[in-house]
Amino acid sequence: MLSVAGSKANLRSGPGVHYAVRWVYGKGFPLRLLARRGNWYKVIDFERDKGWIYKKLLSRRPHVIVKKKYANIRSGPGMKYRLLGKAKYGVVFKTLLSKKGWVKVRHAKGMVGWISRDLLWGF
Repeated sequence: MLSVAGSKANLRSGPGVHYAVRWVYGKGFPLRLLARRGNWYKVIDFERDKGWIYKKLLSRRPHVIVKKKYANIRSGPGMKYRLLGKAKYGVVFKTLLSKKGWVKVRHAKGMVGWISRDLLWGF
């Protein structure tokens, strides 16, 4: 797994700057590596969109994205813990820890909590 290292990265239709931009991803967006060609990585996202990104725009820092309509964010790794908030489909989090089917995450705005792994993509 990889994630966008800078503020944004272009997903291109081929391995080079002369190929069309399909999507623009924001910081931390998780991607799965499929192939390499020189300094370009072929990746796939959680919606199964595929394309190429220049390798220096990517990082190995773990991030996840909400793949369901919404996900509850809890104070601990389980349903019995207090509800801190909700995250909508497509929200990106930095992965801090994984424990018993739960993932401790941090949002870019600072919120830290636990989300059920079943609701996330990026592993």
